[in-house]
Amino acid sequence: MEKETKEGNTKKKVKEIKKKNPASNQKKNANKLKEEKNILNEKILRLSAEMQNMKRRNDEEIARICKYEGEELIIKLLNIVDNFERAIKLDDSNLTDELSKFLEGFKMIYGNLVSILESMEVKEIDCLNQKFDPMMMDAVLTIHEEGKEAGVVLDVLQKGYMYKDKVIRHAMVRVSE
Repeated sequence: MEKETKEGNTKKKVKEIKKKNPASNQKKNANKLKEEKNILNEKILRLSAEMQNMKRRNDEEIARICKYEGEELIIKLLNIVDNFERAIKLDDSNLTDELSKFLEGFKMIYGNLVSILESMEVKEIDCLNQKFDPMMMDAVLTIHEEGKEAGVVLDVLQKGYMYKDKVIRHAMVRVSE
């Protein structure tokens, strides 16, 4: 029984102190509210920063996609350009008049394709007699040739191309060793 009265007395004293000192309760409540406000402000700032980063990444992705728009089509057209180059390399001295006119038409179509690609910022990679660059070229063959420095491109087997600032097809080359 004595314990119950002691606990009852303690509870009464706490209630009396709270009644006598309401300012301390208000301060505690105010501090608690300030902490909650700071936590919520921090969350808002994090979410805002996350949204800004997401928007920036999205804008960069869209810009990248727009910059290299049409890359797949260009790669397919390069194969056609290669075929036209092979056809044009035919020795036209043996051709009949009709076939030579046909070849002239091929040359005109080839010229149009090349000018369209150039207008789209597609450039051939110049690599003949240049130092081998693995970022732009694939060495298909290596040959030892007298009088040639090692690592120099001797022959271009398939032309390489750049689209704007990106290599879209590596040049296949023969390199001296």
